[in-house]
Amino acid sequence: MIAGIIPARYASSRFPGKSLIDIQGKSMIQRVYEEAAKSKSLNKLVVATDDKRILDHVQSFGGEAVMTAENHPSGTDRCYDALQQLGGDYQYVINIQGDEPFINPTQIDELAAILKDGSAELATQMIPVSNYEELFDKGEVKIVLNNKMEALYFSRMVIPFIKGVDEKEWHKHHTYYRHVGMYAYRRDVLEKITRLSVSSLEKAESLEQLRWLENGFRIKCVITHFESHCIDTPEDVEKVLRRMGKL
Repeated sequence: MIAGIIPARYASSRFPGKSLIDIQGKSMIQRVYEEAAKSKSLNKLVVATDDKRILDHVQSFGGEAVMTAENHPSGTDRCYDALQQLGGDYQYVINIQGDEPFINPTQIDELAAILKDGSAELATQMIPVSNYEELFDKGEVKIVLNNKMEALYFSRMVIPFIKGVDEKEWHKHHTYYRHVGMYAYRRDVLEKITRLSVSSLEKAESLEQLRWLENGFRIKCVITHFESHCIDTPEDVEKVLRRMGKL
């Protein structure tokens, strides 16, 4: 069984209370919840929050929510807190980003499909890079893979370097992928990774998943063609609406 958990904390440094902002008549968290609820793969869906305003709001539109501790350093830790409260025999947890109001439920099903045989420890998604600008954007995290479609490394820099080729042509000579940040955790692995100390590579790149790799965990990567449309700042709301053709 798979539990979908949507972490939603109130005190975002760049956009406090963003879960509750109105996007064309519905809050962001309601839009995320309603789209995720259309997934065919989830046996449970719950919002994990640290704020009673979010809890009450989710319950007001018929959603399920649980209160978690305020001091969790990441959404991963908040997911584990919520899982412990849920009980039940959930083998996997899918961490659904609470700041992507136009997530496609099929994207959740794509990630869930890799979990069926129970062998995946961790899983995430990626999308092919098609142009130079995207490849060299340090805000886009690139993934290096082994031949089992498992992550060898995540970086904000471009890896691999292609010798003897103009960097503007690199994407034509190697298949690069960028990370789309939805995670699946096997229950036993989720418990273990929440106990790990922050690692040196994680500090360097500011990427939590490097801590897992440094400690020997395997991250399966699944190709998706659904774009990620996150809202991190007030300015992002209009940008996302325009990109999604809502304006």
